[in-house]
Amino acid sequence: MRPQSLVIIEPMLRIQNLAGSHPLLAFGVVLVSCALVLASKEFVKPTASPAKTYPAHDEHTSEAVTIAADPYDLADKAQIFSVHWKEEGYLPVFLVITNDSDQPVSLATMKAEFVTVRRDKILPATSDDLYRRLAHVSSAGPTYPIPFPKSKVKGAVSKQARQEIDAAQFDAKVVEAHSTQSGFLFFDVSGISTPLPGAHLYLTGVQDVKGNELMYFEIPMEKYLSAPAKTQ
Repeated sequence: MRPQSLVIIEPMLRIQNLAGSHPLLAFGVVLVSCALVLASKEFVKPTASPAKTYPAHDEHTSEAVTIAADPYDLADKAQIFSVHWKEEGYLPVFLVITNDSDQPVSLATMKAEFVTVRRDKILPATSDDLYRRLAHVSSAGPTYPIPFPKSKVKGAVSKQARQEIDAAQFDAKVVEAHSTQSGFLFFDVSGISTPLPGAHLYLTGVQDVKGNELMYFEIPMEKYLSAPAKTQ
C-alpha cells in the first residue's frame, strides 16, 4: 500500500505544475477535488470511554452500571457529522452505558427523556423524525384519507445522511458484563436557545438479568458545562 502522504502530495504536485501553464484549469481542478473530498466524508462514531470518565454521568455503584451523556453542541465536536444538526434544531447527545457487573443488563425497555430547565420534556427523535426534518416536511400538516408512503420522505434525504443516521443512533438492546455500549440520541430543541443549562437526562427501564428494573438514572447536564470538554 502506498503511503498516505504520497497519495496526497503527488496530485498536489501535478496541480502545481498545471498551474504554471493553465492557471484557470488548475483552479477548477482544485474546486472539483475539494468537492469530491467533502462528498466522500463518511461518519465515524466516536470510540466510547468508560461512562464514569465523562463529566456528565450517573453511577449506580450497587448495581455496577454507569450511564453518561456527552452533548455534541459545539462546532468542533459536531463536525463529525455531515448534517448540521444544530441548524436543523437537533441536539445530538452521545449516550454511553458501561456495565461493570458480572451479568448482562437489558436495554430493551429503556426510555430516555431530556428535561430542560423550563421542564420541557423531549423524547429522542426516531429515524422518521430526522428524515422529515431534513426533508423539511411538517409532521403537523393536513391529514389525508390515505397517508403518503414514508419512503417518499426518506427518498428526499441524501443517501449519505441516511447512512449517517443509521450508523450514529443508539440501538443497543443489551450491555454484556464488563462492556460498554454507545450511540447518539437526537433531541428536538428547536426554539430553545440554550437547552443544556439546568437540563437533566433521565433514563428508565434498564433491567438486570432477572428482569428487575434498575433505579432510574438522572444525568445533570451542568456537570458537562462546568467541566473541561472531553476529547474523544
